[in-house]
Amino acid sequence: MNAVPRTLSRSLNDRMIAGVMGGIAHRFGWNPTLVRVLYVVISLASAAFPGILIYLLLWLLIPNEAD
Repeated sequence: MNAVPRTLSRSLNDRMIAGVMGGIAHRFGWNPTLVRVLYVVISLASAAFPGILIYLLLWLLIPNEAD
């Protein structure tokens, strides 16, 4: 049972804007569409601005798959 741990990286194949949510979904083995919908719902529930700011920070901090 030596599974290779998945690293957190922005997806190059499953991206809508920058691949942040696709990368998070890939890291944990979740459905990317579900992750995106949940992120939007949580962002709207918190008046949207913090969600946009967090997304931009993740875009800057999480490397691409190829890097």
